[in-house]
Amino acid sequence: MKRLAFLFCLCAGLLGGCWDRVEINDVALVTAAAIDWSSPNDIELSIQVFIPRSLSEGSGAGNAMTLIRTAKGVNIADAMSKVQLKIPRKVFWGHCKVYIYGQALARHGLKEYVDYYARHPEPRNRAFVYVSRGQAREVLEMLPPLERYSAEVVRKLSDMNVGLSVTLLDLRKMFAARTEAAALPMIDIMKPPKKGQPKKTSPYLSGTAVFQNGKMIGLLSDRTTRGVLWLRNEVPNTTVTVKLKQEHGFVSLNLIREVTKLTPRIENGKWKMLVDIDTERDIVQNGTRLTLNNPQQIAMVEEALREDIKTRVRLALKQVQKELKADILNFAQQFHRNYPKEFAAVRADWNQVFSDIEVDINVKAFVRRPGLIAVPGGLPHSEVQH
Repeated sequence: MKRLAFLFCLCAGLLGGCWDRVEINDVALVTAAAIDWSSPNDIELSIQVFIPRSLSEGSGAGNAMTLIRTAKGVNIADAMSKVQLKIPRKVFWGHCKVYIYGQALARHGLKEYVDYYARHPEPRNRAFVYVSRGQAREVLEMLPPLERYSAEVVRKLSDMNVGLSVTLLDLRKMFAARTEAAALPMIDIMKPPKKGQPKKTSPYLSGTAVFQNGKMIGLLSDRTTRGVLWLRNEVPNTTVTVKLKQEHGFVSLNLIREVTKLTPRIENGKWKMLVDIDTERDIVQNGTRLTLNNPQQIAMVEEALREDIKTRVRLALKQVQKELKADILNFAQQFHRNYPKEFAAVRADWNQVFSDIEVDINVKAFVRRPGLIAVPGGLPHSEVQH
């Protein structure tokens, strides 16, 4: 009887497994969050909440699949408590994959507004983080024609690696790094095709926001961002278009493989960084009169590709290293790993040391395939140069 009683008590303890269940009909799924500067004492939090019944009703005829709720507070937690008063379901952060900060807030500083997402158990550390050129809330209000809602647009762009991609975890590491420098992708909004429908458009990635000590100190263009990505060994899956010397037209190449290696050196008290870039590409468009199917012409394309990469990298170094003096290129990490004592001695003045580092760029470029045709398309054979 004692054994049976013990077994009965053991089984009875397993029957309460659903006591804390939460039905899907009782939660509001957050798909994106936007934080804007309101005043010296307040921030404005906006969340994009998915509307479940929109799946059955359809999203046609301009019907939105999300709703936006906004509230102000002294911090995110305070604003969130006020947002909850406007939603009849419990807000759930587990599906939020996009965090957007307004540009005004970014210039005042973001460190204080990262803690909530990192400390709260629901927000995801793998969600992507962005800075909006205008009000971050405006990005959430867009009704993109291709995707279900605006957060899905920017998330997929980051998944495709067409630009800089930064997660909440990455941002926390950058803010906690020795240099306290960080970089976030910028979001802008396309001009709507119809004047009467200003919300019928999409956000897109547009450059990079550079931070120092948690505050935004500058912007990088798309071209400069490409050079930064080369230095960070995060080259996006995009096309490079080059101009051959003494030839009319352009040649475009797609990425196959790309590797960047940073090698720090300290020689006679001089700090140097050797940048070795190894790239392999395919030709996808030929706008010249060349066939590009012999070693001499392929060498011309490879030389043009090398010079184009060097130009972009030098542009990135000029703005990031010389003007902004913000080490978003991971130079400090490389020197600390190879010269820990020397780095510790200059850590307090790293921004100045970083700006004075001599950078030597070496690019190896290879064209692996010229494409499916030998003669430039649409060009008479008499004008082709073999």
